[in-house]
Amino acid sequence: MGESQPQFLDVGVGTESRSIACLVQRAGGAKGKGGVVWLGGFKSEMTATKATALAAWAAERQVDCLRFDYSGHGQSGGRFEDGTLTRWLEEARAAFTRLTEGPQVLVGSSMGGHISLLLLRALMAEAPAEAQRIKGLVLIAPAWDMTELMWANLPASARRDIEEKGVYLRPSRYGDGPYPITRRLIEDGRRHLIGTAPFDPGRPVHILHGLQDPDVPWEHTLDLVAHLSGDWTRVAAVPDGEHRLSRPEDIALLLEIVGGLIEA
Repeated sequence: MGESQPQFLDVGVGTESRSIACLVQRAGGAKGKGGVVWLGGFKSEMTATKATALAAWAAERQVDCLRFDYSGHGQSGGRFEDGTLTRWLEEARAAFTRLTEGPQVLVGSSMGGHISLLLLRALMAEAPAEAQRIKGLVLIAPAWDMTELMWANLPASARRDIEEKGVYLRPSRYGDGPYPITRRLIEDGRRHLIGTAPFDPGRPVHILHGLQDPDVPWEHTLDLVAHLSGDWTRVAAVPDGEHRLSRPEDIALLLEIVGGLIEA
């Protein structure tokens, strides 16, 4: 299915119902290889640079690839301001369970790294057979416990706006802002923390992180490595890399790591 022809997945019921745009790319016959699932970042889209490169790589190697836009993002329905981790996690779970089959590697960027970890944890607890299909995770500058990271780095004036007005419009470094940070997002995020309890992912977790990242500090990844148990986690530091890691050399490293997990 081409990039301009997404299929739509209905998620939620009643007033929480929304339509999620998905790009489902089938391998066309490579049995046993499974696929990759792209989980994008906060206000990112499934047609962005890294996601598109992953899809092209998968097509060349006859590997399934699933991309989707969270509600309020890209081609999906809903307002961005209504987004919460609860909603976006529900959408990721629906896309994974309804649109993939066989073994999968989750590839999560920034917020998508947090949602990848949350999805794995939820499936391990509630649907072990589905969790078993996740071969590994590849996380790019993972913004785990994202809302707490946001809150800790907001100036006092922004926190007041969130508490008193319900929203703060955060300027963007990337020309796609401002980003509305809502009280609902922050409060809901406290229901989805990784760092409050031990977590053994039970499969490989590979992290790529740029040492010049201004949005998610390198130290945040070191804290995640210390928190995850079971000696599953490996880290590739990119000395001159920033947050998005979208340069050709960054993408080449990403695809090499993904390929290693697919073939494992």
